Amino acid sequence: MTDPLYLADAGLRRFEATVERALDDRVVLDRTGFYPTGGGQPHDTGALSVGDRTWPVTDVRKRDTIYHTVGEAEPPEVGTVVEGRIDWDRRHAHMRYHTAQHLLSAYLLDTYDAPTTGNQLYADRGRLDCGYDRFTDEDLSAIEAGLNDLVASDLPVRWYELDRAAAEAELDPERTRLDLLPESITEVRIVEIGDADDPYDRTACAGTHVESTAGIGRVRVTGRETRGSDEERIAFVLEGSSN
Repeated sequence: MTDPLYLADAGLRRFEATVERALDDRVVLDRTGFYPTGGGQPHDTGALSVGDRTWPVTDVRKRDTIYHTVGEAEPPEVGTVVEGRIDWDRRHAHMRYHTAQHLLSAYLLDTYDAPTTGNQLYADRGRLDCGYDRFTDEDLSAIEAGLNDLVASDLPVRWYELDRAAAEAELDPERTRLDLLPESITEVRIVEIGDADDPYDRTACAGTHVESTAGIGRVRVTGRETRGSDEERIAFVLEGSSN
């Protein structure tokens, strides 16, 4: 099973790994910094290289393990030690948007009693679906202002592993939906935002995040859309923030 280095170090840009399997245009590595598509966050892109030979990584998927698509060129052979390089601009954008989505989910649940039902993030925009009747223009302005207050508060962001039984006993089920995870998962990765003794948000998540809300940049809510009976979609973009 591939060791997912991104879970411990979201800021990792380069790493070394050994090819364990080569399958047509895909390879499996013993360890990887590439994030696979999941949880509303798109996969990383970048490259694998050996000397002057380079393979672009165009897709990353997690099934029984993590598969890296390296295009039409013949993949590196089993046993080859490669250097992985992450497209940092794309990864950092995903980190910002994923952290912003956590803030938005927490704010909507706290302020409007609107639980998140889905989300999708990109490098230049994000959207979140939640259980709510209909947001007004005044609501959207208030949501934008509330999120930017949280960003300006420079709240710390942490992640760690927690025993599943402890997570089920301690966490808000409306935020985590641990019941949707397979029973085989006995440890859960937790992402917290805010003070350790009284976090603003604490939920299960395997995505990548910035280390402080200040790293998100300014949030601009760009609109809303009705997605069916008692479900709304909020769209947003992020401005500012450097790599």
